[in-house]
Amino acid sequence: MRLIHTSLFAAIAAIGLTACNKPADAPAADPAAATPPIAETARTTEAPPAMTSEAHANHSAVAELAPTQGNDVKGNVTFSVVDGKVHVKGQVSGLKPDSEHGFHIHEKGDCSAPNGDSAGGHFNPSKEDHGNVATTPHHGGDMPNIKADAQGNAVVDADVSTNVNIGEGNDNDIIGRGLIVHADPDDYKTQPTGNAGARLACAVIKAAP
Repeated sequence: MRLIHTSLFAAIAAIGLTACNKPADAPAADPAAATPPIAETARTTEAPPAMTSEAHANHSAVAELAPTQGNDVKGNVTFSVVDGKVHVKGQVSGLKPDSEHGFHIHEKGDCSAPNGDSAGGHFNPSKEDHGNVATTPHHGGDMPNIKADAQGNAVVDADVSTNVNIGEGNDNDIIGRGLIVHADPDDYKTQPTGNAGARLACAVIKAAP
């Protein structure tokens, strides 16, 4: 009887020892291990190109000329970029028949003064001498004279200084500046105004809608 108990005890001990030596089950796979961390994914995703101010720049502007006190001169002009250069086109009326007049961009977009003096001097971001826009030096606001026909109407169609721009938001931007039609022709040499006389009409240059 003792022999049977001993044998049974030995068998139970052997089964327990075998269970203890059985290797542990492998841990379940972690689902997160198969997916790269968010930061790692972000590093491998190409970001879209940044939008530059150039992409948003409005490359055209308009100006509505209104007469100064005691005058009848008025008109509408458009500034645009043509072949990389600022160009001005439009019409002016109310001038003396067959007359010639200085036509300039001025530093301030302010036509509040009855005589237009609130527009300040010529727009001159590069601090150059006044002159003909076709030669060097000249102001950024220098433009060719406009010429009226027998009915006192003038067609504006000319290049503007190459050192100005439209809508780029820097010191050379013409948006927000003034526009003046003068009583006399610009002689392109007298400093700093070209001896162009009184101001017949004034406008504020605004971004085109």
